[in-house]
Amino acid sequence: MKFLVDRCAGRRLAEFLAAEGHDVLEARTLGPDPGDAELLRTAASQDRILVTMDKDFGALLFRDRAAHAGILRLPDLPVKERITLVHSVLGSHGKDLEGGAAVTVRGNRIRVSMGS
Repeated sequence: MKFLVDRCAGRRLAEFLAAEGHDVLEARTLGPDPGDAELLRTAASQDRILVTMDKDFGALLFRDRAAHAGILRLPDLPVKERITLVHSVLGSHGKDLEGGAAVTVRGNRIRVSMGS
């Protein structure tokens, strides 16, 4: 899978995904923060799943109907728990993400919304 990892999701998560064999681009390597809408456009244009902890993407996806190639929204957890959670979510919802789903994790609940 191809991912764009938002700054807030962290370098260690990006390193984990790369070590698992995924194609990973880190937002921090793209220069100054371009803002949520531009980050989502970049991910979509490169067919990358955006991984973020930022709740603001919900408005872009559901209110504004912004195009995307999939998004994984994570809760604010310590990095070790975040990595474990991503590993689990990719195992159970990886195909959904590849199909362009928005996967949101809140506590022990996972919500999958298909389409942009």
